[in-house]
Amino acid sequence: MNWLKSGFVACFALLMLCAQAALAQSSRTIKLIVPVPPGASTDFVARLMAEYISRTNGVTMVVENRPGASGMIGTESVARAAPDGNTLLMTANTYLLDAQTRKANYHPVTSFEPICFLVHSPSVFVVYSASPYRKLEDLFNAARAKPGELSMAAVGPGSTFQMGFGTFTREANVNMIFVPFAGSAPAVNAALGQHVTSAFSGYAVVAEHIKAGTLRALAVATLKRIDPLPEVPTFDESGFKNLEVDNWFGVIAPEKTPKETLTQLSSWFTAALQAPDVKARLAIQGLYPVGICGDEFGAYVRKRYDDYGEALRASGMKPQ
Repeated sequence: MNWLKSGFVACFALLMLCAQAALAQSSRTIKLIVPVPPGASTDFVARLMAEYISRTNGVTMVVENRPGASGMIGTESVARAAPDGNTLLMTANTYLLDAQTRKANYHPVTSFEPICFLVHSPSVFVVYSASPYRKLEDLFNAARAKPGELSMAAVGPGSTFQMGFGTFTREANVNMIFVPFAGSAPAVNAALGQHVTSAFSGYAVVAEHIKAGTLRALAVATLKRIDPLPEVPTFDESGFKNLEVDNWFGVIAPEKTPKETLTQLSSWFTAALQAPDVKARLAIQGLYPVGICGDEFGAYVRKRYDDYGEALRASGMKPQ
């Protein structure tokens, strides 16, 4: 009977350990920091991921917006956070450029650990629907006739949108004003309110406005036309050879976050991207799943950091 009693005690102890582990998991709260205001594509992706992961993994993932300094305030807060997997950053690709144009207290590559490259979104150049400009050529002709009067709003300063703006205004030989905003949503709102002539944004932010007829797309900054806007030409087709402005979103953790923690988080985000309801909601917003994680994402981040540095120098943009 002693062996039976010993076995019972051992089983009971094991059950208690499992229960304690389950309790610890279910009480875990993960902060997903979004360094831009609500309404931006980054915010949408973060909330979609957090909702699914909270529902399916017994944890509570909460989204916290910390905008400011073109996303650098929220980004720095994550760089300084404890590397325990409980504070993550949902970021757009512009974070790789921000620290090359302004003084930063972190390095966008070495201060973080890669988790997953989640989705990408085509970049679209838009004007208000009542605008007289129906093609890029119309707008640029007006800009030549009124140098320094027409404007474009986008995330900035020091964003890929600003680099694209610098490229096409230089090649078109026009003088327009770049108006920076803390996020894509307020930049688009400025165009809707006719406070600026045009806006440059990821498709996800302008999709509903284009469908509703309040914004008109003049061009997409992709190498091929996109399915949601088959009638809208690319910048390349409009005379700007190979002009592409990438717009992607990923999740990263503070430097020195343990490998096993990163692996667990990667599996959660990957599962979210593969869920049919998540895919459907992303598709509605013109967001396309990618799902590159871990070391592969890390290699991509390092390459894009170098690419942006070269593009920055070629564009003539000066550090702030």
